[in-house]
Amino acid sequence: MNHIVIFGAGGQAKVVADIVEKQGEYRIAGLIDTYKAKGTRVYGYEVLGDESCLADCGDSICGGIIAIGDNWVRSKVAGSIRALAPGFRFVTAVHPSASIARGVRLGEGTVVMPGSVINSDTTIGEHCIINTNASVDHDCIVGSFVSIAPNAAIGGEARIGDYTAISLGASVIHAVRIGEHTVIGAGATVVSDIASGVVAYGLPAKAVRQRSVGDRYL
Repeated sequence: MNHIVIFGAGGQAKVVADIVEKQGEYRIAGLIDTYKAKGTRVYGYEVLGDESCLADCGDSICGGIIAIGDNWVRSKVAGSIRALAPGFRFVTAVHPSASIARGVRLGEGTVVMPGSVINSDTTIGEHCIINTNASVDHDCIVGSFVSIAPNAAIGGEARIGDYTAISLGASVIHAVRIGEHTVIGAGATVVSDIASGVVAYGLPAKAVRQRSVGDRYL
């Protein structure tokens, strides 16, 4: 069986580990985390060290997945891994209870969580998180390093830019465009286009302030 590593050892790593176990395609060799001591165990999996230990793994692993919730931090970790191991393969993790329709394309490193629905001919970029019971309808284009939180719903033909976060229970109507590095607040209803680099919320959602690249939102 193919062995992979999970980058991160927090709550997101627990969820991803559970998905990988249920998916049954890969076996987890261990976790890689900068902030937990080597040898620490999470869900029975050992922390192998920080990213530098990739050089020691050699051919014993076939790839890995980044289990970090913050979009920008996840992208920085992906960049570090690519610098250390240019040929490293990022895998996808899809929970068996998720519904993935015909024509869907999932980018490498993307996680699709329990109960989520991705409908026909939608494209999801690299290293995205489609969270529990989220719904992305037909013909959407979702950029890379995007997170769609639990119970969020995205209408058909919507466009969501890189690094954007759609928060808990938010709704995005059909064909709306949302820019890059934007945060849509919990429970918001997006009925018109939202620019890049803003925080937007409300009913209907409106941009309430600017945000800088890398600002925390979790």
